[in-house]
Amino acid sequence: MINTLKKMFGFGPGVNYAELVQQGAIVLDVRTKGEYMGGHIKGSINISVDTLKNNLGKLKDKNKPIITCCASGMRSASAKSILAANGYAQVYNGGGWSSLQNKL
Repeated sequence: MINTLKKMFGFGPGVNYAELVQQGAIVLDVRTKGEYMGGHIKGSINISVDTLKNNLGKLKDKNKPIITCCASGMRSASAKSILAANGYAQVYNGGGWSSLQNKL
C-alpha cells in the first residue's frame, strides 16, 4: 500500500535529482508567490499550481525534464499530474522544496 502511494505521488527509488538538474532539468516550484519569496531553490521557476494550466506556455519544451516541488509534496503531485496530462514527457515530483534542495 505504501509503495503504491509513493508511486502515485511520484516518490520512490531511482530518481537522481542532482543528475537531472545537471542535465538541464527545470525545477518548478508550484507554491504561491509569497511562499516562494520566503525561500526557494536557486534557479527554480515559480508558477503556482492554481495558475499552472494557464501558464504552460512558460514551459515550452515538453521533452525537457521537469522536477516539481512545493511545501510538502501534495501540490507538486497535482502539478505533476497536470503536466503529464498536457503532454510533458519527463515530470518528477521532488516533494518539499527544502528536502529537494538537500538532494541537489
